[in-house]
Amino acid sequence: MGRYAIRRTLFAIPILIAISLIIFTILDLAPGDPTSNLPLTLPAETREAIRESLGLNQPFLVKWVKWMQLMFINEPLHLVGKAIGVCIGDCEARPRIISWASRAPAMDTIIERLPQTLWVLGLAFIFGIIIAIPVGVLSAYKQYSWFDNGGTFFTMLGYSVPTFLTGLLAIVIFSVWLGWFPSFYKTTHKVDITDWSTVWFQIKQMIMPVVVLTMFNAAALTRFTRSAMLDNLNEDYVRTARAKGMSESQVVIKHAMRNSMIPVVTLIALQIPGIFAGAIITEQIFRINGLGQLLIVSIGQSDVPMVMTLTFIFAVLIVIFNLVADLLYGVLDPRIRYD
Repeated sequence: MGRYAIRRTLFAIPILIAISLIIFTILDLAPGDPTSNLPLTLPAETREAIRESLGLNQPFLVKWVKWMQLMFINEPLHLVGKAIGVCIGDCEARPRIISWASRAPAMDTIIERLPQTLWVLGLAFIFGIIIAIPVGVLSAYKQYSWFDNGGTFFTMLGYSVPTFLTGLLAIVIFSVWLGWFPSFYKTTHKVDITDWSTVWFQIKQMIMPVVVLTMFNAAALTRFTRSAMLDNLNEDYVRTARAKGMSESQVVIKHAMRNSMIPVVTLIALQIPGIFAGAIITEQIFRINGLGQLLIVSIGQSDVPMVMTLTFIFAVLIVIFNLVADLLYGVLDPRIRYD
């Protein structure tokens, strides 16, 4: 498995380079630049000087290579140095990816917004898995029972109703009518563990967005788990396990459920990068100042460096968690070998 992981990691390098070229090409060809938001009365010479200072008039390949150096070398060096508290190289003079809108390093803004996204989407993702797998397994085991029919109804409802509708309904019912929870997420709220009122307010403002996203995540994963379990419960090895006198819990959990987790792990691994990408619609509804909102605002402002950085980070996460899913296959199914 170690050799396979090394091969896949090395193979990921040209994939990421190709992805970076595609992202850079699309955004470089997109209309708009920093001067598009400047006043129309600004002289053309001044606009051209701004473009020249930002390197926008350089050849395409030169701009791409410089961006690759910033993304693959400079930014990782800065993050590692900041994490260990040591200045690596000339950290003060080292160029970084600068946002056109805020004139601040793009990676610093992303790290600043990341906790808000992880709090809400991370918890929703975890709760969705905790709910979906047991419900999906039990629905498949008790196929066509009242539990299965009820679970099917609620999962289809949760998956088919868009999050912007459930989010707005939650705000109207629980905030406007009942007044139980705040309508919008207060990003500037500071949580003090010693002060219960600040902790309780944080919990209250997280409940609605977390529940809305949990319903959506759990619905898709429940249907996927149920389908995988139904396929395995009818296999010969399950009947053989029962014929050997194993208990139903051993048959379902140790044999059927373990093999059913292979496609489920794939779905979970591919959804994890979505945590970092942020639920764009949900963050807009509840005013969560996370990565999803940052991406939307950056697109609206034609902030190409920020959009490039965010989309490339999402691509890196997808490649990484695809590798993690492949490695977990061998853990779940001993028949899979990576020799």
